[in-house]
Order: sequence, then C-alpha cells, then structure tokens
Amino acid sequence: MTANTTTLNSYRALALQVTCYAVNQARDRQEARCLMQKTIERLGQQIAASIAFIGSDCRLIVLPEYFLTGFPMGETFAVWAEKACLEMRGAEYESLSNIAQKLKIFIAGNAYELDPNFPELYFQTCFVINPSGEVVLRYRRLNSMFAPTPHDVWDKYLDCYGLDGVFPVAKTEIGNLAALASEEILYPEVARCLTMRGAEIFLHSTSEVYGQERAPKEAAKICRAVENIAYVVSANTAGIVNTPIPQASTDGGSKIIDYRGLVLAETGAGESMAAFAEINLAALRSDRRRPGLNNLLSRQRFELYADSYRQSNFYPANTMLDKKVDRQHFIQTQQQTIERLAKLGVI
Repeated sequence: MTANTTTLNSYRALALQVTCYAVNQARDRQEARCLMQKTIERLGQQIAASIAFIGSDCRLIVLPEYFLTGFPMGETFAVWAEKACLEMRGAEYESLSNIAQKLKIFIAGNAYELDPNFPELYFQTCFVINPSGEVVLRYRRLNSMFAPTPHDVWDKYLDCYGLDGVFPVAKTEIGNLAALASEEILYPEVARCLTMRGAEIFLHSTSEVYGQERAPKEAAKICRAVENIAYVVSANTAGIVNTPIPQASTDGGSKIIDYRGLVLAETGAGESMAAFAEINLAALRSDRRRPGLNNLLSRQRFELYADSYRQSNFYPANTMLDKKVDRQHFIQTQQQTIERLAKLGVI
C-alpha cells in the first residue's frame, strides 16, 4: 500500500468500550441483520458524542472484537456464515463507512466475514476504514481456537493474497496501522511480523475477562508495545448480551499503551469513552531512530532464530484445505498436536 505523504504528527485515539448485542438467538439472517444495523446506528451516535467530548483531533476509533454479532455458540459453520458473517462489500461495511466519512475518522473493528475464495468457511477479520470510507486494511486472525484461519488453508490463502496479505500494514496519514485480534496479543510473532512491515500502531479488538490483577493478556499488551516500540490501542467489550453467558464476563479494561509501555488511559467496567489518549507519531519515530540500549527494534538479530522456526512443526497447516470439517476439528487437531509433541519430547 502506498504511504500517505500528509502525516499527522499527533492526534487522539479512542478505544471505545461498548456492549456487544449477540445475534445467536436471531431466528434468521434478516433478524440478525436488523440487530447489526441497530448496533451500527447506536455506535454512530456514541462515536459522534465521544468525539464531541474528546475533541475534533480524535481521528482513530477502535471497536471491540465481534462487536456486531458476538461469537458462535455451537452453530455449524454454515449456520453461522448465513446468520452472522459479513460480506466483504456488504451493507454493514457500507454503514460503517458512512460514519467514517461523516465524522472524518478512521474506524477499526473486528467481524466474522465471508470470502468468495473460500466458500465453505469464514474468517474472523480485523478491518480499518479510512475517512474516505474505504477499507484500507483487512487482516484475518491467524490464531484461533474455534474459527478457521488462513493457516488452516495456508497454501491457497498465500496464492490468493500473498504474505503481505497475511500480515497487512496500512500506511496512512495517522501512521502505519496493523491489527491484532483478541488473544493474538499473546503471540509475539504476529506483532513482530507486522512490525517488520512497518507497523507503528497495533489496533487490538478484544473481548476478554478483565480484573484488577494483571492477567497474561495485560502483560502481553505492554510487552508488545515495548519490544516493537509501538502503540497498542486495545478495545474490550462492555459485556455481551443475548447469550446464556453472564453479561459482564468480558467487560472492562480498554486501554491505550504507548511505545514505552506506559498505560496512557484505561477504563473500568461498563460502556465508556474514557480510554482515549494522544498518539504522538513524531515521538515514536524519533525513539525508533535513536541509538542506544532501549532501541530494541534496531537490535533484533532475526537470523539467530530463523532456522529454529524453520525446523519446527507444531500446529499443522492446511488442515481445512479441500475437505469439510465440523467444530470437533479444532480440539481434535490440538489434541493430536499435543500427543505428537509429547512423543518428540518437546513437552
């Protein structure tokens, strides 16, 4: 993607913490789509009101994981695809694009999405829409316990999108944007591969348990910021309704972390626009160019690790290529991987 030459040195970003209205109980596609449109209408109002409070220099809004639908709870691939998955040029994206254009902002979020190249599957997709209403980034989650990923159809996915399509970075006037989905904050390799392609700001749409004690994901957010000299904008849900799971199970802790690992803003539980902060691109870029002990990015010796990665085979690729699978596939594949690693003496 061509870099934008008119870069903002500083602006504000918002990790908007909102309630997820799940569509699991919707009777059909039409009812689910109505629920999604109501969510988008509500978001349009909330985003506009938040910007009015924060200021017109708020240029980036990050929304939580699967904010339009919730997640599948036993539905087959076909049922969830029909009910809850967005088309790549569908009405939901158009409605979100209208908000981005009207408010002159970047909107980042996460949704389940169909891809005509893989008609039997869907992917969990992180996206970024720019102020012109264009989708300028589309990242498919690479690590998921219960959803298909590009790695599950690896050979064909590379043929379709190439490696830069697997690790996309959008070079925009508000910086080089990249996405991490939910628990992928725990996988340093994903963030690192994005940083190799110039990522400066990680947009982390998540739906996770939050508490006062620092959990692994909380530590990981700081680590990803420090080791890559990058911002992390992490938006959590304010609970999920319309499911049997207690509403507040994933609620709170949206935050913005700067390139030094400092938490600039953080909110507690409930719907909130309190997690907003300045993104100082000029300072980030200055630190990335400053020689010294703390410039971890410039001190990376990737050749040291390349052969170890190349020689290792843990979770296998292409397990969903050219064959139909059901939801038992995920746990079965993981169990087989654990057994194989145990026999090899790795674990």
